Amino acid sequence: MTEPHTLDATRDAYDAIATVYAQQFQDSLRDRPLERAVLGAFAELVRTNGGSDAQVADLGCGPGYVTAHLRGLGLEVFGVDASPVMVELAHAAHPGLRFEIGSMAALDIEDGALGGVLSRWSVIHTPPQDVPDIVAEIARVLAPGGYLLIDFPATDGPHPETQSYDHVVATAYRWHPDSLAALLRDHGLAEVGRTIIEPLPTDRRQFQEIELLARKV
Repeated sequence: MTEPHTLDATRDAYDAIATVYAQQFQDSLRDRPLERAVLGAFAELVRTNGGSDAQVADLGCGPGYVTAHLRGLGLEVFGVDASPVMVELAHAAHPGLRFEIGSMAALDIEDGALGGVLSRWSVIHTPPQDVPDIVAEIARVLAPGGYLLIDFPATDGPHPETQSYDHVVATAYRWHPDSLAALLRDHGLAEVGRTIIEPLPTDRRQFQEIELLARKV
């Protein structure tokens, strides 16, 4: 598994740009009504399955703005990120919320403790061969009936192979949605639905965004 080396490099890169990143994306959900709708559906499903006290982890939370959005939707949510600087910024911006440093491949969370997990673009820098370990860890910490919402950029065309691209921070990877859905299924996470968001003409990257919603069976 190459994840530790990749994680170190990605963490250092995000540490270096954390302040600029936080300023640039702090209002990014404002102009994304489809994503807000999916997050709202995710929150409702988690509450319906696990009750109002169901714990939710925002993995790769960055400066915490989506974590705060989920809290506003009534979820008992906390954020996890590999970047200490990102976690520090999240604490400063949202002092009433819990944030901690951690790796998605080795979560400091008990088995079956969570009613929901959000992974919003947080696996894109992980080499494809290491993503199954992260999916297994997510499945481990989810309670039966718990929900995962995972967002990622899609590959071009019908081919199932992953595709790398030059991300501004570190090398990133795109997935065919069927391939990632199959990987989730292999770890006991059944797809509930998927949303495809087309890029705007002004977007720097002309990739479809996929939001996969899955439930632990």
